[in-house]
Amino acid sequence: MVVVQHSNFLGSLLESPVASHCSLFGRAVHAQILKTHHTPLPSFLCNHLVNMYSKLDHLTYAQHVLSLTNTRTVVTWTSLISGCVRNAHFVSALHHFSNMRRECIRPNDFTFPCVFKALSSLQMPITGKQVHALALKGGMIYDVFVGCSAFDMYSKTGLLIDARKMFDEMPDRNLATWNAYISNAVLDGKSLDAIGAFKELLCLNGEPNSITFCAFLNACSDMSSLELGRQLHAFVIRGGYREDVSVSNGLVDFYGKCGDIISAEIVFSRIGWKNVVSWCSMLAALVKNHEEERACMVFMRAREEGVEPTDFMISSVISACAELGGLELGRTVHALSVKACVEENIFVGSTLVDMYGKCGSIENAEQVFGEMPTRNLVTWNALIGGYAHQGDVDMALHLFEEMTLGNCGITPSYVTLVSILSACSRAGAVDRGMQIFESMRVNYGIEPGSEHYACVVDLLGRSGFVERAYELIKRMPIHATISVWGALLGACRMHGKTKLGKIAAEKLFELDPDDSGNYVILSNMLAFAGRWEDATLIRKEMKEIGIEKNVGYSWIAVKNRVHVFQAKDNFHEKNSEIHAMLDKLKEEMKKAGYVPDTNLSLFDLEEEEKASEVWYHSEKIALAFGLIALPLGVPIRITKNLRICADCHSAIKFVSRIVGREIIVRDNNRFHRFKDGWCSCKNYW
Repeated sequence: MVVVQHSNFLGSLLESPVASHCSLFGRAVHAQILKTHHTPLPSFLCNHLVNMYSKLDHLTYAQHVLSLTNTRTVVTWTSLISGCVRNAHFVSALHHFSNMRRECIRPNDFTFPCVFKALSSLQMPITGKQVHALALKGGMIYDVFVGCSAFDMYSKTGLLIDARKMFDEMPDRNLATWNAYISNAVLDGKSLDAIGAFKELLCLNGEPNSITFCAFLNACSDMSSLELGRQLHAFVIRGGYREDVSVSNGLVDFYGKCGDIISAEIVFSRIGWKNVVSWCSMLAALVKNHEEERACMVFMRAREEGVEPTDFMISSVISACAELGGLELGRTVHALSVKACVEENIFVGSTLVDMYGKCGSIENAEQVFGEMPTRNLVTWNALIGGYAHQGDVDMALHLFEEMTLGNCGITPSYVTLVSILSACSRAGAVDRGMQIFESMRVNYGIEPGSEHYACVVDLLGRSGFVERAYELIKRMPIHATISVWGALLGACRMHGKTKLGKIAAEKLFELDPDDSGNYVILSNMLAFAGRWEDATLIRKEMKEIGIEKNVGYSWIAVKNRVHVFQAKDNFHEKNSEIHAMLDKLKEEMKKAGYVPDTNLSLFDLEEEEKASEVWYHSEKIALAFGLIALPLGVPIRITKNLRICADCHSAIKFVSRIVGREIIVRDNNRFHRFKDGWCSCKNYW
């Protein structure tokens, strides 16, 4: 009796290592069992040992114990199969299931759910049908858990008719079955079916749980049904589920996806005990709604509260840094990812490559890309996009060929080809760009979309083939979008094609009547052609409609502080030093041969007044401040919300040679890297 009690005690002890994930303790208990028991060990202790080792992902030890077990039962085999599935060793799970069947041991209601899960993960519907037949033959399929797992397997392997039949034939459905039905309907894009099933569950007096609510919210967000989601929110409050952190996290995610960031923040603020998913949901909601600066603030709050960063959290905040152009903050988060041991995660690595590329630090992007142990299509697209931002068509094409023709053999996506065509347009590589565009259908099976056409129109327009670009638009099999007409308008501005520019502008006025930029470009084009009266009429029309010109801003980060400037800015604390630097630069630039480009001055002024007008643009003021505030040798990084003007582009080339500094300007179109009097865009801006 004492020996039996001691054995039971050791058996219960073996459950602790699984709960605490401590294999060392488990081995110590195993050693005690060997010390106090004769071999062969009692079968129930062997079952406990197999269960412990398999759950802790020590499959070799688990299999060894199983091989030494004289009386292997369904519990022994199911423990091993369950551990394999838990640790994503799905092929091993099926192998052990086959071995169990060879020993003529009948699977039970715990075995079948594990096997069905392995089959759904491996996408093996035919084998799934065979296992279904086995469960039916043994009378197990009518067990609610076995039936639910079979239904889930059919849903996840794409056999939707079989899944529906399985669901309809189930004599009893528990909440897990309804949750599986609703969740799989959402995954299959059948949001209305999911909502209908939720209503049916309520009509049957079913009691939904947090999984049900979150699946329903996913259905609402997929349909962008804000009103329906709000009704569920009211139901959650009325039912007393508002304290459930999983439901609150689902609501934050739902409101974020539907664009109601205020409601998302209200729900987030009312979560009593925020877990890491709460912070990740709020971060993702802010990034999705272009609130990148606030997303960074939320991340900092999470760090202050001691939240350990996860791969998803790191990815979200790095994406925010990429959109802000916040290179220094991005580097700080990169360091945190290394500290948290998630930098090799493929999603984190891909967002790092994207961030460095968008922040103009292509060398860092290349380094992260080179150090990644595995890469997916998103990773390759990120680096190709980085080269496209820089206008480095040679490297973009080299990487494209390495991705598609090398050992990788990755098929390019819609986004890949947008990046490649964008790189070609920014570098003026007309022949190569047209060759890729015309071979998209044949070589890659991708139908050109509006983004591809916009790139090609831009490519032809920048290179002077404006009429050819217009002909391409007229032959498009799809309706020309804002980006397509915008590319043509930009080309007309560049090459002074006033008549064609007016056609493009009128199309843009129809498609996007609230965008002031189109009116400004047309007005500038007319002013450049000396048609001051027409230019004034455009400005007058803007005023009458109530459209205000977007204010141009340039900003630069120095010592963890962002300094923002407008044209003719006189309000900075170092204003006198900035203007002294501007005066000094003007003198040195004149000696070096700089002549102000006043062609696009907005007013019919004298030349001297025009020169003064363009000299105090926001990017020049930001540059002067950067020269004052940043140490020698440190690149000056300026971001501008509008496109850099021709005069500023020319002026910064002169400055880069005079002061011997690298100057990187990111405008709303691309990067310009100025060094020794040259720009990376080669004037294809």
